[in-house]
Amino acid sequence: MNDSKVNIVFIGAGAVGCFYASRLHHPENGLHVSLVARSNYKAMEQSGVQLKTRTFGDYTFQPESAYPSVQAAAEAEGGWDFIFVTTKALPDVSNDSEMISPLVGSKSCIVLIQNGVGVEEPFRKRFPHTPIVSAVTIVSAEQISPGVIRQNRWTRVSIGPFTDGLGKTGNAELERRGHRATEDLTRWWTDLGGVKDVEPHDEIGLQTVRWHKLCINAAMNPSAVLSGGRGNASMVTDPELRQHLAGVMHEIWDAAPKILGRPFPDSMAQPERILKSTERNVGARPSMLLDWEAGRPMEIEVILGNPVRIAWERGVEMPRLQTLYALVRSAQEMRKQAVKGKL
Repeated sequence: MNDSKVNIVFIGAGAVGCFYASRLHHPENGLHVSLVARSNYKAMEQSGVQLKTRTFGDYTFQPESAYPSVQAAAEAEGGWDFIFVTTKALPDVSNDSEMISPLVGSKSCIVLIQNGVGVEEPFRKRFPHTPIVSAVTIVSAEQISPGVIRQNRWTRVSIGPFTDGLGKTGNAELERRGHRATEDLTRWWTDLGGVKDVEPHDEIGLQTVRWHKLCINAAMNPSAVLSGGRGNASMVTDPELRQHLAGVMHEIWDAAPKILGRPFPDSMAQPERILKSTERNVGARPSMLLDWEAGRPMEIEVILGNPVRIAWERGVEMPRLQTLYALVRSAQEMRKQAVKGKL
């Protein structure tokens, strides 16, 4: 399918990164995928990645190379055609665009598989002439031990080019390269990787997917923390919390079309349908709650802060989201201060 060698590197060798990397690695077709791993580097270097999947069975993914750092990957010969970033989006903790700088060359394309909205902007500012593909995934996967990934269900990934979020840069070459990269990744993941639910979009279409997923994440994640640790199903079956969650979802549902200039398509579930389906999701606990309980940084900025700021810049108010942002951000800051006081 591809006679020339395509060098691909994934930054973030967690469950999501390893799963999608394994479905993209096809050396016999010219696709050579490497990983930058940290805590699990030794396990992956020695034994590759062991995948236990519901969709594709059990198999071993042996990457082209495993690197212990970005700098080590930057020293590889040939440069990188695709640079995937699958780390947690924590712009208040680390600058991922700066981190990948040593890897980016004139032929590179950056692919961001991260939660939230506004995740692309730091990369666009640092690399104004580099094509970016933005991606949103729904996949139930976890790393159960170093180098061992379990995929439970779902493999949907939505992808699309990113120039400025609205496709109004007027940079025809940047748009052409972004569309071509989107088409290539769709074909490779589908035809070679067997991932059935790869959904290509235009630029605004992909941002619409991001804002739709935000309806769930921005409502459920901070509310689980602020409600004292309740799971999704537990919250939607509580009348007061359900009303609160519906209010947050509708605020996003109303704001996104004003920001993007395009309504949500009829195929996307509306807030009431999301809440109803969540009733069956017994035992599910959102990632922000898990991070809070483990004392890890939470994805506050991309799930709450960025949407509020982007909306404000477009003249749209989001008071419910701003309230959640202020409270969760303060809770995290107070915890940091308390920890420092004990040192």
